[in-house]
Amino acid sequence: MEKPKWLDPLLYPFRHHTLKVEAGNLHYVDEGEGDPVLFVHGTPTWSFLWRQQIRPLSRHFRCIAPDHIGFGLSDKPSDFSYSPEAHADNLEKLINHLQLKNITLVVHDFGGPIGLGYALRHPENIKKLVIMNTWMWSLEQEARIMKISRFMSGGVGKFLYLQLGFSARVLLPQGYNERRHLTKDIRGHYQKPLSSSSSRLGTWYFAKALHESNLYFSELWTQHEKLRNIPKLILWGEKDKLLPLHFLDKWHEAFPEAKIKRINAGHFLQEEKGGEVTNELKNFI
Repeated sequence: MEKPKWLDPLLYPFRHHTLKVEAGNLHYVDEGEGDPVLFVHGTPTWSFLWRQQIRPLSRHFRCIAPDHIGFGLSDKPSDFSYSPEAHADNLEKLINHLQLKNITLVVHDFGGPIGLGYALRHPENIKKLVIMNTWMWSLEQEARIMKISRFMSGGVGKFLYLQLGFSARVLLPQGYNERRHLTKDIRGHYQKPLSSSSSRLGTWYFAKALHESNLYFSELWTQHEKLRNIPKLILWGEKDKLLPLHFLDKWHEAFPEAKIKRINAGHFLQEEKGGEVTNELKNFI
């Protein structure tokens, strides 16, 4: 694929790969050799989110990081459902295409219900699991999240997301505990892939999915025992303003055997505490 002019090779020094799926071209990073580590992002991010982890870890492992359809360098079609289930299907197609075995799965934000969907279908192919500021259950009881999601599903919310770029311009900065980590260059690499209203559909559909996909989330959670025997590391940015801290308590209650590391960072702990996150991952893997 042709590399965008705005993409800084110093920040993102990776080779580009694409897989043709029904919705279009799915872009992904595939660096290094060895046991596979699969990074799954949420919104409004893309594989760029994992750059601080991919560079050092790819010296020892094979690091794969896709961009969901509608995000990053992947295609952004107007006729894709953009549901978590559809993204999970694309992820499975990538895993099958690359013939990945004994995967260390690393999930964040919407990458949780997307990546864990695969893990629940194929727990025998997940060697280790890393959970970072995400969920895998119905959010129906989260009144604040439901209120915001339902509002964003309407005309005003659609205008905010598609015309004004609400997700990358407003929510992304809120995901940082210390805004100084969100430099102009880094902010640009999150905003450039979402530079037009038509390219922002994925972010809007994720905002709606917080309430529209609760049945899917519930179905995932009813199966969570399938993950019991997989070694788990839970890395949590405890200054997260986007997801409540009691989500961590729910994970801990469900999987008391998991190793938990609380990190002094916001929602995007990979950005704010990149070195610390990488060290935790390396030690765990």
